Amino acid sequence: MPNSIRTTSNNQTTTNHTPATFKAGDSVLCPSLSLNPFVLTADPYGKRNNLTLEFEGSYFYYDDKGYFVKASDTETGDFQPSLYHDTKANCQAIATLYSGSHTSQCKVIDTTEADDKEAVLISAFDLSGIVCDIEGAATALDDIGQLLWLIYTGKIEESTAVSMARITHDSTNAWTELLLSKAKEIKETLAMTRYGREGSK
Repeated sequence: MPNSIRTTSNNQTTTNHTPATFKAGDSVLCPSLSLNPFVLTADPYGKRNNLTLEFEGSYFYYDDKGYFVKASDTETGDFQPSLYHDTKANCQAIATLYSGSHTSQCKVIDTTEADDKEAVLISAFDLSGIVCDIEGAATALDDIGQLLWLIYTGKIEESTAVSMARITHDSTNAWTELLLSKAKEIKETLAMTRYGREGSK
């Protein structure tokens, strides 16, 4: 996550003033994702009581104080907010913070083993997106499993089962396309490594 941003804005500050609050419809800055502003919305699936922003096809969740909430959690585990109101002062502060070289600001977490001969550097944002997609697909598969069990045990009527099966089919197709798209992106990266070169022989 980015360093704390200290501004003179009345909307948000890292001093002892009242913390900023957010609501659906607010224009916000999220420098950990992009330097462009976002508009907060309610959860498009209607399942979470969190604010949401969409970036590159994935949804990210935040509480009303701007703290990031993982897709697998109901409340934040962060120690500082990720969102800032889209004000001139905050824009200037973020621009100043990110004006240096990327390499000097990028914290690298090395998870390689001693015998690894190649490594791929992936951003925390991209890794988070992959995790969100995996969790979303796992949830969809769990829903399908529960539906099949209800059909097997005869606990839902045939007409209801047909309708739910149709919805499940559409959901399955959507998740299949998303996961195949992600797999293609990962394979394109692997193609630049020895694993990709070995696989092409």
